[in-house]
Amino acid sequence: MARRILRTRLCDLFGIEYPILSAGMGPGLIGEQAGSPVELVVAVSEAGGLGVLGGSGFTVDELRGAIREIRSRTDKPFGVDLLLPKSMVNTETPDYGGITEIPLSAVVKTLPKSHQDWIAKVKDELGLPDVELMVKLNTTTLRPHEAVKVCIEEKIPLFCAGLGNPGFMVEEAHAQGVKVLGITGNTKNASRMKESGIDILVAQGYEGGGHTGRVGTLALLPGVIDVAHPTPVLAAGGIGDGRGLAAALAMGCAGIWVGTRFLATHEGGALEVNKLKIVSSSDEDTRVSTAITGKTSRASYSSFHDLWNASGLEALPFPTQFIVSSALFASISKAHRDEYMSGFAGQVSGIIHEITSAREVVEDMVEEAADILTNRLPRDVQVR
Repeated sequence: MARRILRTRLCDLFGIEYPILSAGMGPGLIGEQAGSPVELVVAVSEAGGLGVLGGSGFTVDELRGAIREIRSRTDKPFGVDLLLPKSMVNTETPDYGGITEIPLSAVVKTLPKSHQDWIAKVKDELGLPDVELMVKLNTTTLRPHEAVKVCIEEKIPLFCAGLGNPGFMVEEAHAQGVKVLGITGNTKNASRMKESGIDILVAQGYEGGGHTGRVGTLALLPGVIDVAHPTPVLAAGGIGDGRGLAAALAMGCAGIWVGTRFLATHEGGALEVNKLKIVSSSDEDTRVSTAITGKTSRASYSSFHDLWNASGLEALPFPTQFIVSSALFASISKAHRDEYMSGFAGQVSGIIHEITSAREVVEDMVEEAADILTNRLPRDVQVR
């Protein structure tokens, strides 16, 4: 079968075949993952989309190395996603004297006693083993200035801010030929980002996995498209097949930003237990909570959510709360207590039933969307 043609101005902007970007996904705070996140980036870009590396779990040196590894394996465009909360962007990078890793047990001891006691209580009640891991001083736990600098120095095709407004670095990025993408969950923030001069805006609805807002995708897209014009808008949240791609294009989007569907692939960097949770989930088997990162994020439901809800504790600020959840997930994983494991995932989990390759995901999305737009709509919809 001949390759489908499905082009938008997003394709022209980057020289890619299809208007599909993988959401930035990388190693966790403590580096626990099933495989290298580089694999997914390369696979999506080679399939005709644009793969995006989640850079926030790397050290600064590892980030530079991952960028260069991607370039050694594909000549196609790609992106890098970093988390840029305002509290970090506006603070200078501290000097840790060359230290790049700290034992997890030492970091846990810096938490409030109430949270330390809760971690100990859960481990005791569930009979969980102690696990000594190293917490990286990465681009999330450090201020992100150095990581942003690496992305600009490496002249990556696309810089993505998975959290926060990247407007502060647009001018410098553009001077080096780097395009900039921001993500929003409401029209007010969309307007601010558009005014900052970014090149692309992702409008992510409440359905999406990971950090998410309060507005559903279908309600969010028209408003963001209106206030962002003429900046191209990508749809995110609740998109897992060609029907979602066709719907986004029909709404006026230039493409889509896809996370959960790419997590459940052979190349997806999620732990196998979390991939299996995605494919076995219904549309009601995710939860929005501050329990994992300290910010509202959607993940596959597990008994961990019940433990946290019963704790009576307030979530610590991002990213400190990630230490709390990571400390327990490390022990839960070692004990193979899968019922307590939870990974980022969106409500679209309910229509994902198998783990395939990233290439298959891209090709199936394009084929289904093209069929809808060229064949099914004229037959199914009568217009006079």
